[in-house]
Amino acid sequence: MKTNPRYRHPAGYVAYVMVISTAAILTFMLIFAYKRALLSQSVQSTIQLRVDYNEKEDVILRSIVAITPNRAMRAMRNGSAAAGTSRDSLRWQNIFADAVIQANAGTSITTDGKKNIGQGNSVSSNAGDGALGTTNLMFTNVHGAANTVYVTPGINRTLSKGFPEALVSTDGTVNTNDLVYPIIANSKNYNGLAAKEYKTLKYPAINFGYAKPGENFLAKRNWWGFSMDLADHDNGLTGTALSRREFVLSIYEVPSQLAISASSFVNLGKYKDGVDWKNIDISGNVFADSAVVEAGAVLPGLSTRGGLTLDRNATVGGKKFDGNPFTPGVREAYEVANGGYFPISMPSESGRAAFIPINRGADFFDRHSVTNDDETNTLSTTAWNDYSSGAKQCAMRLDVTKVTGGASPSPTEFRFHYYKGGSRRYDDFPPIQGTAASVPIGFTHVANRNDTYYFSEPVDVAYGTTSKLYFKSGVSGNITFSDSAFGWSGGGTRRGYFRPRVPFTTTVGPQGRICVSVFPERFPKFLAAIGADNVTMNNSLVVNSDYRSNVAVKKPSFPIASGDFGLILNECANLSSFTKGFSLVTNYRLYIGSDFNTVSIAAPAGYTGTLPYYPPCSLFAPEKRFGADSSPYAVGVTGQIGSLAAKDNTDEDKAARPLDSRGINDALLNPANTTMNLRPMVDPADLPPVTMMNWLVVIEERRKEFW
Repeated sequence: MKTNPRYRHPAGYVAYVMVISTAAILTFMLIFAYKRALLSQSVQSTIQLRVDYNEKEDVILRSIVAITPNRAMRAMRNGSAAAGTSRDSLRWQNIFADAVIQANAGTSITTDGKKNIGQGNSVSSNAGDGALGTTNLMFTNVHGAANTVYVTPGINRTLSKGFPEALVSTDGTVNTNDLVYPIIANSKNYNGLAAKEYKTLKYPAINFGYAKPGENFLAKRNWWGFSMDLADHDNGLTGTALSRREFVLSIYEVPSQLAISASSFVNLGKYKDGVDWKNIDISGNVFADSAVVEAGAVLPGLSTRGGLTLDRNATVGGKKFDGNPFTPGVREAYEVANGGYFPISMPSESGRAAFIPINRGADFFDRHSVTNDDETNTLSTTAWNDYSSGAKQCAMRLDVTKVTGGASPSPTEFRFHYYKGGSRRYDDFPPIQGTAASVPIGFTHVANRNDTYYFSEPVDVAYGTTSKLYFKSGVSGNITFSDSAFGWSGGGTRRGYFRPRVPFTTTVGPQGRICVSVFPERFPKFLAAIGADNVTMNNSLVVNSDYRSNVAVKKPSFPIASGDFGLILNECANLSSFTKGFSLVTNYRLYIGSDFNTVSIAAPAGYTGTLPYYPPCSLFAPEKRFGADSSPYAVGVTGQIGSLAAKDNTDEDKAARPLDSRGINDALLNPANTTMNLRPMVDPADLPPVTMMNWLVVIEERRKEFW
């Protein structure tokens, strides 16, 4: 049997060189792809680290804005200069360290954050996470000092472009401490300006609309430069090098200057009786801590710290808003249509900014509630009470020190503080009635016994011996100084004396209330008679009851109670002698008994405000009433109106209503007969001696493209 032979393939060969070459090429391609993947991962890691560091730095900057003003206030308080942990916490080093902790900048994501995304048990591989505990590796000054100095204070120095104008200070304590602590002090001023004088500055580029970005406003800018680089702390571990960024931290001292300012919850648009506002013209922005804006309101702009309720028929910035004006997209649409400025704002929209009204409430009006006995050994040379209480800032002080007994006490003695030769002194003034055992201060010998002297204007006169005098107040014309004219009996050498009328006295006011009467027009001649400095120095007055020194003297209540004193302001229409302005602060109910500040004077050189120019004046009282003998038929107000009501009051029924006008019987005046023309201050010469104060805190990055 024949079989087929086994099938065989044709002979062939293997090209080992080709196989090896192909394998090598594929291997090299795989290695290259792997290296590119590793490089891409490294680049992405580096980018992510940079983004992470930038986000951490942004949160830290926000924390610095929140922390610094509190530490600056504490540096003005009692015992802040005493060695210990309390003082150490005020150091710039610890401000920065606390900001890192508050921002939780040591980790990229919190434990709760990981749980929220379902990764509660995950381990972070972010090389940038760490304790960030070496502050001087992350923060340093910008003037080249050792890295143990964390900031560059903006006083007595000229830095390169991009830094603000520096303040000047000759106070060695302030100059030394400002390197270590955030110091706010009256001794820091602009070159050529006196203490507590402010300058026209440009408003920073932030969304909080106290003013428009780039617009002029009145302020003093305290600032400190520093640089920051978080990556420098762990550069050896992460290998990430960032450019060190330079910043300017500013605390603007901003005297209240808007048409309406209220550091409390306010109602805008309606009077207390529910009637819409009438005859009210407002220019410039309005500020309130929080607000209800009613349909009757027409506001150019509104800034609040705590939010607002806006009626759809109210007008702000020429527009009515149907719904929440902070809804995403509303701002952008308005700015496109109207040129880039949104008329409603909150500081929280600006991120690296905070606005802080300095509101002492009732303490603003009463210097005896804020004594300086417990404010010593402070880091700042300006004590907090002196800085924040209007009553403490007044040059002249009038205290009721003694009263009659019984259910309806009346002042029997005033103590008057004033400046003489640049130093404060005081004298006691009993009301001019009955007799006195000595010649009171300010009286000048003018006639002998039985002489007649002519007085062209009302004066106070006295007659008798140096140990027994009889008085007459407010007399004019021919006055005969005789025993019979004054009802004097007894022996001794009798003489006649006179004094310009005292600018304060006791009277019976509205509804039988015992009142202190103040007459500002009398101050120039009276101060000259007692040898005091003139009204360019003695240009502000606080009127209080000295209940600390005499328990028989009652502290006024708020609202005013039966038996509390009131204050009547009279003879105050012509304040032209007060070329630097006049301010009155009191914790009594204030009755404005006559026209106030209606005589214009020549404007200062270079003045840019509204003409005619009137002496800048301010009146501060917890309650104000128009009229002294009767309620006026009509009232007109030009200037600014503010409120120091409690800022924690959120009851709409108790909301502050700063534009309500009341007569002596507490009833609202007829809105048809009240006219208000409210406008902001635009020139430093518009600022009165005493104002409410605010702080605007801003951090801005110094970038070359901006300067």
